[in-house]
Amino acid sequence: MTDERPDITAAKDKMRFKLGGGREVKKLPEHLWEGETVERMTAGRYGNGQGLIILTDRRLLFLKDGRLSKKSEDFPLGKVSSISWSSGIALGSITIFVSGTKAEIKNVNKGDGKEMVDLIRGRLSSPAPDTSETDAPAQPDAMTQLKQLGEMRDSGMITEEEFEAKKAEILGRM
Repeated sequence: MTDERPDITAAKDKMRFKLGGGREVKKLPEHLWEGETVERMTAGRYGNGQGLIILTDRRLLFLKDGRLSKKSEDFPLGKVSSISWSSGIALGSITIFVSGTKAEIKNVNKGDGKEMVDLIRGRLSSPAPDTSETDAPAQPDAMTQLKQLGEMRDSGMITEEEFEAKKAEILGRM
């Protein structure tokens, strides 16, 4: 496909077993969020559907686009509590634990599945970025803001209408 996204092409090229999943690869851009990047994918069976398992920078997505039935289900990485891998001679299973439930994707290529699980485990074990309030600039309290706003009005920097509008906004946040 000539207009395939580079991230999808790269993920497809990393697949060891490429049979099946062609329809899903073509439909994949329709299922991706804006700015989402595909990192890995492989074929597998989820429920009664054979489809494609896609790891993006944000989630694990199962996509089946058959002639008679279609299915998609996503597992946001931030909600995944754990993930496990079990394998036989050539195929394995990925078990995802999300919000107290589990989902099992079977008949996954051994090499592709193990690499995908290892990537997800790496993300789950990495500390989340610190978004504490200490990183955010301190906001003056409402009383200070109102005092400064009154001084701006009194000095002529803003009009009475601007003062009243901003005052209402500040009081509305309280």
